Amino acid sequence: MKKYFQFEELGTNYRREILGGLTTFLSMAYILAVNPFTLSLGDVPDLPESMRMDQGAVFVATALAAAIGSLIMGLLARYPVALAPGMGLNAFFAYTVVLTMGIPWEHALGGVMISGLIFIVLSLSGIREKIINAIPAELKYAVSAGIGLFITFVGAQNANIIVNDDAVLLGFGDLSDGNVLLAIFGIVITVILMTRGVKGGIFIGMVITAVAGMIFGLVGKPDAIVGSIPDVSPTFGAAFSAFGDSSFFSTQMLVVILTFLFVDFFDTAGTLVGVANQAGLMKDNKLPRAGKALLADSTATVAGAVLGTSTTTSYIESTAGVAAGARTGLAAVVTGVLFLIALFFSPLLSVVTSAVTAPALIIVGVLMVASLGKIDWTKFEIAVPAFLTILAMPLTYSIATGIAIGFIFYPITMIVKGKIKEIHPIMYFLFVVFVLYFIFLK
Repeated sequence: MKKYFQFEELGTNYRREILGGLTTFLSMAYILAVNPFTLSLGDVPDLPESMRMDQGAVFVATALAAAIGSLIMGLLARYPVALAPGMGLNAFFAYTVVLTMGIPWEHALGGVMISGLIFIVLSLSGIREKIINAIPAELKYAVSAGIGLFITFVGAQNANIIVNDDAVLLGFGDLSDGNVLLAIFGIVITVILMTRGVKGGIFIGMVITAVAGMIFGLVGKPDAIVGSIPDVSPTFGAAFSAFGDSSFFSTQMLVVILTFLFVDFFDTAGTLVGVANQAGLMKDNKLPRAGKALLADSTATVAGAVLGTSTTTSYIESTAGVAAGARTGLAAVVTGVLFLIALFFSPLLSVVTSAVTAPALIIVGVLMVASLGKIDWTKFEIAVPAFLTILAMPLTYSIATGIAIGFIFYPITMIVKGKIKEIHPIMYFLFVVFVLYFIFLK
């Protein structure tokens, strides 16, 4: 095992890899609670049950997708990178695709599956590099920042920190509401933990918030800590049912699939490069075994869709494990095993409320908007599409709409600026797709 994971070459040992894998797990364990709550639209009252995914089934799908992805990444690509259903994409799945567009969640899972299959083809064919180079870096950064603002807004809205105001659309919540105060308390605690550099600060912040909620009677106490694994059958295989419905094959679903694919594709690439850089694994500014790493990510997405969860992607929280000493795929294997063990702790889902999850959503949003600093705002032809991409996501409550607006304006500003030769043909194709999106769907 030491030889396979190259312990000697990378200067590591079992202790460092196990500690790194544990640290990564604690840093991203919040997804086990946040993902089921998000995909089941747990914060939306009076919603038909047919629009809600079963929380227990999604919990199992989340844990299994994370385990499968992390194990493949660790064993095949041998990188200390863990995977799980992605933040932002789960919000897009639930709040945009299902709630706003009215697309059945079964169809949404079908879209995730197709995006994963396309990702596999791109990973195996070598087309990946061409697509990455076709889309300007500034738009990739803008998408990441826009998603950060979007999920922050979702978290604040879920906890009633931000509420509807007929006069000005939005306003501050009622500070006499115990759940609002609990959410604010959770944000303060999580910010303190993250500022102090505490490993797993987001997860620990959720735990402290839930405990405080139970003490003050705002959160119900769980009946047990350990229990049997929930039934995954309500969501398992549901993605396949979409292909038998003619309404699935539409321009609307094409945009949804492209959004799933685009965000996962570039989020994964950015995460892999970031983690590899921190771990000192880059060679000549290139990522060794990049194809295998991308294959692990895309395979996990397909597996997750079959099980019943939104897009599975590489987690930037893996950098916490690298900071703790992880350098090889063994750390990802450890994280994957811990996700399997977590399957037996489903009773704790009962303490997960919107006030408990809001701090996690908001802090993850803070981390994602860091990409704003990488955009060259002095170039107006770049600033306009980037800004509109970022702004449109929270204002229209749609990640897809933000991407569409940015990708429509980019060719326009670049052509007017006289930089037509810098526009890749793929960008023209996306321009047409998103124009049709607005013509037929908006």
